[in-house]
Amino acid sequence: MVTGTALALGTAAVMAPPAAADGVAADPWVSVTPEGYYRFVAPQATVHELVGGQPKVVELQGNIGPAGTWSDLAMDPSGTDYPTQVGILDPGLYYYQYTATFEDRTKVSFRNPDTPVAIASKPTWNTFFVPGPQVAWMADIPNAGAVEELAHDTASGDEATSLVWTPPGYDADRADAYPVLYLLADDDQSVDEWTELGRARQVLDNLAAEGRLADMVVVMASVTGDDARAELLDGILPAVQDAYHVADEAASQAVAGIGTGAAHALELLRTDPGVFSEVGAFSVEFPSRPADPDRSQVAAINEGTDRLRIYVGNVLDPSYNATHDLLRTLERTGVEHEFDGVDPDTGGTWDTWREGLRDFASRVFQDGAHGPREGHRPLDAKYTAPAPGSITLPHVDENGIVTFETGTQFKDAKDVTVWANWAPNGAWFRVPMTKVGDRWRVQAGPLDGFYYYRYVVDGVDVKDPEDKVNTLTGVSPLFVPGETDRLLGDVPAEDRGELTTLTYQSQVANEERKAYVWTPKGYDPDRAEEYPVLYLNHGGGQNYGDWVEVGRATQILDHYIKEDAIVPMVVVMGNGNSSNYPAELMDNLVPAAEAAYNISSEPGQRAIAGLSMGAMNTLNAWLTRPGQFGWVGSFSGGLFWNTPVFDPDAVNAETRLARIYNGDRTDFTYDATMNLLTLLEENGIRHEFAGLTVGPHGFDVWSKNLIDFLPRIFRDQDKVTGIDLTAVVPEGQDGVLALSVAGNAVTLDGPQNTGTALRFTGALPAVTVTDSRTAAQAGVSGWAVTGQAYSFTNGTRLLDAKHLGWTPRVESPRPGLAAGDARATALGGGEGLTVPGRLASATPEGRVGSATIGADLVLDVPVDTAPGEYTGTLSLSLFPVD
Repeated sequence: MVTGTALALGTAAVMAPPAAADGVAADPWVSVTPEGYYRFVAPQATVHELVGGQPKVVELQGNIGPAGTWSDLAMDPSGTDYPTQVGILDPGLYYYQYTATFEDRTKVSFRNPDTPVAIASKPTWNTFFVPGPQVAWMADIPNAGAVEELAHDTASGDEATSLVWTPPGYDADRADAYPVLYLLADDDQSVDEWTELGRARQVLDNLAAEGRLADMVVVMASVTGDDARAELLDGILPAVQDAYHVADEAASQAVAGIGTGAAHALELLRTDPGVFSEVGAFSVEFPSRPADPDRSQVAAINEGTDRLRIYVGNVLDPSYNATHDLLRTLERTGVEHEFDGVDPDTGGTWDTWREGLRDFASRVFQDGAHGPREGHRPLDAKYTAPAPGSITLPHVDENGIVTFETGTQFKDAKDVTVWANWAPNGAWFRVPMTKVGDRWRVQAGPLDGFYYYRYVVDGVDVKDPEDKVNTLTGVSPLFVPGETDRLLGDVPAEDRGELTTLTYQSQVANEERKAYVWTPKGYDPDRAEEYPVLYLNHGGGQNYGDWVEVGRATQILDHYIKEDAIVPMVVVMGNGNSSNYPAELMDNLVPAAEAAYNISSEPGQRAIAGLSMGAMNTLNAWLTRPGQFGWVGSFSGGLFWNTPVFDPDAVNAETRLARIYNGDRTDFTYDATMNLLTLLEENGIRHEFAGLTVGPHGFDVWSKNLIDFLPRIFRDQDKVTGIDLTAVVPEGQDGVLALSVAGNAVTLDGPQNTGTALRFTGALPAVTVTDSRTAAQAGVSGWAVTGQAYSFTNGTRLLDAKHLGWTPRVESPRPGLAAGDARATALGGGEGLTVPGRLASATPEGRVGSATIGADLVLDVPVDTAPGEYTGTLSLSLFPVD
């Protein structure tokens, strides 16, 4: 006997609404939907005029890809526009452009002509800022400092312009001159990028408002002449000292730079030690390897420098190895320095340098800690990327950096991209590749989780020709081990079930067909009790291999069996491409499967589920063949254009569970699913709606739906509300295994702002398990209670169940009774209760009697979560285990 309960979880706190996205109003082609997606709509007539004709493809390009990778998103024509949307985006600064590609693969990039130039060095780019508490340090604030242009002559007599930030309340007549920090751009950057992409003004304004910045002036400059030293010391410094009330002594002068600007700053330590008391180097790039400083230079550097601090991004930062060499040189020669550590999340981009500026500016002219920031890694060895021609399939390193490289078959192509489901919500973005010799290559990351990809060669989709394993689908899998998607990874070989191929004759299609059949570890074809069976259907344009090669169904099943989280079952994945699916299923596939495998034909031991078209097939078989399937799952589907005639009473008679799923509003089957729910409700057909799964129409959503569906089937689905009173039946009579919960709703208290999350807390109502089964009934089984959460919603937005965690406890301890492991939230470094977690378990020796168990609940949500009251469901299941 297995019972379950569903608890409604809610938060009563209303959080401050996020501000409107900075920069969206500047581009009338951009808007934000109520769900938080950024929508881009370019009028076709305007685009054609701008690019000089009608292109084959129009795309949105920007730092919107995985880990901020520059990526392309198609803007397919619709009506009179080219629309697309992306999201939900993490808070931060985004830059983008529109690009038209013509038949000959020539490309023209452009921005909305009604918008001003946002980035002087990249006139086709525009920007927008997605606000949120975690990036409040780079948002506009009132009472800000001022940024002015300072025109001056260079050392060679040319004209140049620097930018000067002065703090709020800057006083040119005060007695003490202001300390000054000089920021040097890289050779290929304009000085304006410090404010346009680095958001230096906002970074400095916020540090000043927080009291974390010395009362100083900051100068943003470029030194690009042949004599960088003279450019800075003889040109920029005198001009700044003439125009502003700044100090000229070493103790009040600091310098930092990016790339070659960092190299110039470091070279000044050797040539002019003591001119700048503080020096910072962001992603240093030396034009040529400098000689080691001699002993006298080292002594002068250490004597005249209060702080030398080095910054670098991850292995995708082009300066990674140069920084490694610099650190070894400083250590070997004895130059005192600080290393901020490797930023694991970003490479050589403004995301890295912006955070470096924030850190360095908060330190200069002040005492403070000297170590790396939290979460940054040491740089102990150089990085060596896979050599060209050395890999066939994508290479994943230990930090989640993925290298894609094609063979030589595309050597004559004009452009090649990697197209994968790595957008924020699982949508598909293209990442441009670079030609290296006769091959195309790109690196991206760090990534974490399961993806599937293909190449696009001169606009034509091409499956990775080196993928010789996944032969039934048009995409190839990429799994990057990490903290997410644990259930999609492989279990050890000894814990895996077996995947076999069933060949059967289709009388409907008049052809021989194949199906994949998964059997669990320990499957016994001769055991007396037949196995329950799930018929799992693919979608339109797919085949029987998609759930295995793309949906990772076997990995999910293997994990669940290993963890005793599901009833051992057989799963049949057939060919659903049929003009009469109910007949194809019941007259062809089912008889063939039952003849070849030890599976049940009883409706209570049969389940059916499917995605998209497979969901439609599932629904048609369920409704038109009542009494055949007790368990039904519909993933992103509906009846679409074909509503069959059905008998509601007959359908209800044998249905134990009918659970309906769909992606969010970006899933094009959203309306069909809503119509399905209305149809079922109007006809009195019992069903459950699982709520919306974050993501569009794809396996990101459907794998999550399968993860949710599997632990529910082939178990009693009685819902318990309120407090159940249960009598213990004495041993010797037939007994029960039952679960009761002292309440069916929890309101979580909070929030508490932890700095990285808004935290809500609460307690699970007391859960009582009563086991009075006789020895004959129980055999060698104990029992286990598991819990699984489902998305929270405020009506328009979703919070993933991974944000809910718990710490189980046993209120009535005894031998053989144990609480389950704590499950941390996603923001706490765990996977949350998006996958089932064990609340408690009892061995055969400790099962008898009543046991009271509970748990402390914690909900950690992002600090930029939209305001509202969110509700969700936590389901508990009790089942016997060996």
